[in-house]
Amino acid sequence: MEYSPTKLQQLLNDNNFNFKKSLGQNFIVDENIIDAIIHKSKIDKDTLVIEVGPGAGALTYKLGQVAKQVIAYEIDTRLKDILNQNLGCFDNVDIIFEDFLKVDLTSTLKKYKYDKLYVIANLPYYITTPIIMKFIEEDIDVDKIVVMVQKEVGDRFKAKTGTKDYNSLSIFLNYYFEINKLLDVSKNVFLPKPKVDSIVIEFKQRETKLILKNKTLFFKLIKDSFKQKRKTLKNNLRDYDLSKIEKTLTRYNFSLSSRAEQIPIEVFAALANDLSE
Repeated sequence: MEYSPTKLQQLLNDNNFNFKKSLGQNFIVDENIIDAIIHKSKIDKDTLVIEVGPGAGALTYKLGQVAKQVIAYEIDTRLKDILNQNLGCFDNVDIIFEDFLKVDLTSTLKKYKYDKLYVIANLPYYITTPIIMKFIEEDIDVDKIVVMVQKEVGDRFKAKTGTKDYNSLSIFLNYYFEINKLLDVSKNVFLPKPKVDSIVIEFKQRETKLILKNKTLFFKLIKDSFKQKRKTLKNNLRDYDLSKIEKTLTRYNFSLSSRAEQIPIEVFAALANDLSE
């Protein structure tokens, strides 16, 4: 069927679909927002798109028109008839009814030919980080991840040094990706309407990453530095060689009295590298 918010609503009604709060189901229905996501994501006919949680397929429909191939993973099998009716006209859209976090994605991707791999998704907050972590931990070469999440979650992802939202997760993700906001999304464009507004965030894989002598130590150091966010590095890093840490911090005009939220990722890298010697 040709997409429209009215037709999508009718399709849901005809199938007596009831939204599950436990699955974080808030389907986007505003065509302008969908078009904006497509445009800002810069998808083209060389792009394989993985969509996690297509819902009723409003975004999927538009992805099918612009991408080379779309693989949509949906955990809710109640949506089978709805998705088949909505997307049956596409021969480049594969709908897979499985839990994305449990699939063998590496094996699946070997079946497709593509130049660029993007992930596009409208996600509940509780599953966003695990999905991004799946690509990192399974070493999947993804060019870009574009996710729509609750605004407060997106603010933490893209937080800059010295802000209240800057935390260990911000730094961890910034090691792998350049993170930018693409657009704000009102809660009024969803069905059912959530309590908060959303934000679309782009994670673009870094072409060059920081040089680390010991990546495990780097991430542990960051986690420990934020252990008690209001405390200084001196308090949070008591189990480390504080004399070495102080020497490195001084080189970058910081001190043991500084807090983790003040420290840029490059300085954390220098601290970890100096501690590795």
